Amino acid sequence: MDADLSEITVFIEKTPPFDLLSPAIINKLVREISICYLRAGTTLPPKGTPQASLYILRKGALAYLAANKELIAKYGEGDICTVFCHDEQVRLAKKEQNGSAISVIIEEDALLYTIDYLSLKALVQDTPEVSAFFEQTAAQRLNKKMLQLNENALLASSLTNTSVQHFYHGPLATISGNASIQSAAMKMTALGYSCLVVVNKNNVDGCPIGIITDKDIRRRCVALGLPTTKKVTEIMTGDIATIDIKSNAFDALITMTSKHIHHLPITCQGKLAGMVTVTDLINNEGNNAINLTSIIKKAQSVNELVEISQLLIKLQIKLTKLGASADHIGKSISAITMAFTIRLIDMAEKLYGEPPVPYAWLAAGSQARQEQLVHSDQDNALIISDDMKPEDDDWFQKLAKFVCDGLADCGFIYCPGNVMATNKKWRQPQSLWQHYFDQWIDTPDPSALLHSSIFFDLTTVYGDSELLTQVRNNMLNKTKHSTLFIAHLSSSALNLHPPLGFFRDFVLIQNGKHKATLDIKHNGIAPIVDLARIYALAEGISAVNTIERIQLSAGSASLSRASAENLIDAYQFLTMVRLEHRAKQIQQNMTPDNYISPKEISKLEREHLKDAFRVIKTLQDYRQSAVF
Repeated sequence: MDADLSEITVFIEKTPPFDLLSPAIINKLVREISICYLRAGTTLPPKGTPQASLYILRKGALAYLAANKELIAKYGEGDICTVFCHDEQVRLAKKEQNGSAISVIIEEDALLYTIDYLSLKALVQDTPEVSAFFEQTAAQRLNKKMLQLNENALLASSLTNTSVQHFYHGPLATISGNASIQSAAMKMTALGYSCLVVVNKNNVDGCPIGIITDKDIRRRCVALGLPTTKKVTEIMTGDIATIDIKSNAFDALITMTSKHIHHLPITCQGKLAGMVTVTDLINNEGNNAINLTSIIKKAQSVNELVEISQLLIKLQIKLTKLGASADHIGKSISAITMAFTIRLIDMAEKLYGEPPVPYAWLAAGSQARQEQLVHSDQDNALIISDDMKPEDDDWFQKLAKFVCDGLADCGFIYCPGNVMATNKKWRQPQSLWQHYFDQWIDTPDPSALLHSSIFFDLTTVYGDSELLTQVRNNMLNKTKHSTLFIAHLSSSALNLHPPLGFFRDFVLIQNGKHKATLDIKHNGIAPIVDLARIYALAEGISAVNTIERIQLSAGSASLSRASAENLIDAYQFLTMVRLEHRAKQIQQNMTPDNYISPKEISKLEREHLKDAFRVIKTLQDYRQSAVF
């Protein structure tokens, strides 16, 4: 092999997804590559390249622009441009320059490796992971990555040394194969079960012949209009697996994962003994959080709570290492924060006596959304009964100071923006809170929109939850019908663009302590949180958790089901990157932050980050066109 081909080979075999190819295939691929040099200001594809082609950027920079000349993506060294991998895209790119064509502009003098797309497809057809990279959309690639991460989380769990007998539920509920679908539904409802094992009529204690779940009833009966008088055997899943009670939980998990099932019957000496589910096994990883919450409830002093809070960092690192989802970690940490808050309130009430009137302690921001991480600042407030007298505020002021000081001692720093119950503005009667929300919606000025991003994410931690529920219901009724407010909120939120040019220093912080880094929280995660909030307010949805808001908005006028799935994948992936970054910093005795350098991210992870950013940008553009 000559020197030029050798250099190209070294470069290609280090570039994802080509690094998954065998040396023999890479050798063939390299021989199909052509080299082209393009000056800044010119466009792709170069003249004389009419067919669909793939471009690998060796040197220089490219900008991919939409029909309206808005930036879609930027490419740097090692990036792969798949824009022209299809004949239709080539045709669009070669239309007359009348403002309606997509374009890829050479921003810096570029050296590119190009390969005919049909030749490439033929070379990689026996490597599905590589061919899928070029054939799938950004959303599809991201979804595949999240499925892989979820599977890895299962396999990396600490179940290998734990017996399945610690997890299964018994006795097992069975039903005869001759029974009707309706009778199965009635039995599941009466027992509160999500499934029944189907057995032969005369072999109730023997091996099962199938399983029927609530999902089977929905999908295979109700959705298809099948009469409920039919036998359960018509919709059950047959030929199901079982596992012996002496097996370990890891074996059970592997069985369910490999067979794509969520319920696994347990047998003891050949007879049915119970049932274990994927949820049973995964919830095991949250036991540490549950145990920690139990210890918090028993603490007798603030000093004890401070000692317990030291374990919170270790828990988050463990969950991150195990591959737990961002949603699971956020809910675990938020639940523990709630436990600390409740215990502090209990202590304060014993110290200062019974409250003069009913009240509710509220959490705002990430804690309210159940997305909190360790070292987060506290955002809280008090909503008090309208029976409150002026002199009653002295009691609530003492309560607020005791609890906020206690949370700060436990590592939940004071809010830099003073959004805390110690601030009298956020310690008010119910009627004034209602006035706040009405004013923010009716007059959506910048200050109102800022408050909306905080206080439209509220949950009751302690006290009379009805105080907040009434205010929230009135608020949602207004937002659902206030197109002006939603338009202003959307305009404000959509100003925060995802970093499409991240890897060409396009949006990196330019100076200061965090120079040449990306704030993944504010530039990646926050735009999704904002979109989810807008969807919920527009549709009158009361949920505040980001994923729940997206799920409940799916299929509405605001958000399609496919887009909802893509947005959840992007949110989960970006949050996972943030969690891993913070875990590394904590283990290095550094204060965790959200600033990520491109140098600490692998090339493949960069591609997935780009996919996530493109998903966000697509949904932002759609939202903008829908509102304006």
